[in-house]
Amino acid sequence: MRLETLRLVITKFDSSMAGVVHYNSLDDDNRRFVPDEVFETVEEAAETIDYLMECYDTGEGPQVFPVLLKDGTNVGYVQLVPMDDKYEVGYHIAERYTGNGYASEALKAFLDYIMIEKNITEVYGICVVENLASRGVLGNCGFAKIFEGKGEYQGEERDIVKYVYNR
Repeated sequence: MRLETLRLVITKFDSSMAGVVHYNSLDDDNRRFVPDEVFETVEEAAETIDYLMECYDTGEGPQVFPVLLKDGTNVGYVQLVPMDDKYEVGYHIAERYTGNGYASEALKAFLDYIMIEKNITEVYGICVVENLASRGVLGNCGFAKIFEGKGEYQGEERDIVKYVYNR
């Protein structure tokens, strides 16, 4: 898979990306909002990349793809995660690259591709209430808010917001 937007390339992970995936995962917002996606070592990132590459082959499990600038700089990822009979999207842009619209640009392109690829018409976006940047991305990409209140998030009860996107 290779998607190109005006400024970005979305492609598959390869094992050479472990160092930058580790580094990108360490920012404060990632620790705060998605701590299960923080890789404390390069080896931990490499193991996860190996697993994600297996998911490409099987089509099962999370479908996670790196987001690169046109010059090849890895700035984050987009993902589609199965949840029972539904799907949830996720994304992260490393802190030093935020504020440039990359998450919205990547997610819009990814939605167009992955929903057709998986033959689905609906996906969800879930984040904690205080994650204003993520809420903005979901709004920019056409998601509609369907719930705000207490719910399970990252294994804890938190104040969350759920969004839905229909194709």
